[in-house]
Amino acid sequence: MLSLPEWKCPEWTLNASQVNTSSPEFTEEWQKRIRELQGTIMVASCVQMLLGFSGFIGFLMRFIGPLTIAPTISLVALPLFDPVSSEAGIHWGISAMTIFLIVLFSQYLKNIAVPVPAYGGEKKCHTSKFHLFQAFPVLLPLCISWFICFMLTVTNALPMDPSAYGYLARTDTKGNVLSRAPWFRFPYPGQWGLPTVSVAGVFGVIAAVISSMLESVGDYYACARLVGAPPPPKHAINRGIGIEGLGCLLAGAWGSGSGTTSYSENVGALGITKVRLPTWCPRTPHTHSAHAPS
Repeated sequence: MLSLPEWKCPEWTLNASQVNTSSPEFTEEWQKRIRELQGTIMVASCVQMLLGFSGFIGFLMRFIGPLTIAPTISLVALPLFDPVSSEAGIHWGISAMTIFLIVLFSQYLKNIAVPVPAYGGEKKCHTSKFHLFQAFPVLLPLCISWFICFMLTVTNALPMDPSAYGYLARTDTKGNVLSRAPWFRFPYPGQWGLPTVSVAGVFGVIAAVISSMLESVGDYYACARLVGAPPPPKHAINRGIGIEGLGCLLAGAWGSGSGTTSYSENVGALGITKVRLPTWCPRTPHTHSAHAPS
């Protein structure tokens, strides 16, 4: 929606070093885009709630299968290649190292138990085996990569010129963000002003909602399979889609700039980390029949 010509950023906002982010003109430029997103998300979320709570998604389940979901998820993921490549291109060495560590920890070191200090039980202070790489296959590589970037920043191995390649890999480029952020902030509905609605924006977001619903159906089945649960019934899928629509309505009212949906990456993380809620199955007591002696 924001790629339409009417929402193209003005020329004077393209150079971040020459923009006063606290000026009323700049504030109005980004807030009016947020208000447009708010209105379109709220209207489109009503359509999603209608399709979910009415049971229409359950009716369509007979037509939704792997041949429908797989191309849809692929098409949804295609636009992500451009931002991913631009973000990773900040420093391809750091990006490649992070990807390598994630694959190494999640696929090859996941069964290796690392001794860690523990306390409790009869032994009090002792060491216990912990599958560190299986529990933190993504967080651990990110921490390692950040620490390496920090060391390269301290030693000035990374360039200090903002226009040089690799400058954005430094850990001090946005050091003032935390100092400028308020300690406490309470969001509320309409905090950016009265939401606005346009027909083009509504139809664009509805198209995204339809693809999101198809992706969510696939996520439900994939998540159930990973945790060893039976496939979700139609009424559960209807409720899930309806609740996602309700979440989008609240997100639009609060002005978050995006909706809420089930995330395929989280399902993938579930498969990598194997971290899930344990299921408890009560045991059925065995009954024994006693025969009286004749």
